Amino acid sequence: MMNLSNLQPAEGSTHNDFRRGRGHASGNGKTAGKGHKGQKARSGAPRPGFEGGQMPLFRRLPKRGFTNINSRKYVTVDLAALNSRFEDGAVITEEAILESGLVKNPRDGVKVLGNGDVTKKFTLKGLLISEGAKSKVEAAGGTVEE
Repeated sequence: MMNLSNLQPAEGSTHNDFRRGRGHASGNGKTAGKGHKGQKARSGAPRPGFEGGQMPLFRRLPKRGFTNINSRKYVTVDLAALNSRFEDGAVITEEAILESGLVKNPRDGVKVLGNGDVTKKFTLKGLLISEGAKSKVEAAGGTVEE
């Protein structure tokens, strides 16, 4: 039964109990935690990293390196996870692993590592696979197609 004594915000909501500027009794009234006068007490205070007109640190430091926009991040998946998610005789591809929810981002590649045991026969198609994982899959009667 719901009543006023057991109301609470939804699970995982980022609710802040600290209400600023609601009178003396709140413990944070009047200046609302901003102190007295000065630039930081006013609206339109400068952004983080502003150094009063001095050349800011992030502009004083040299630019370094470069980010390759075509690079692909590879997510590792253990054999134990494949063994628990897929049926015996399943053909496992990157698409199948995405659909099973083991990998969240469709742009990520997948590499299979040999952690855990395999009790089912799988066909792994078009995946990066470690030597240990390959030998375990083949020992269980499965196949690996590169």
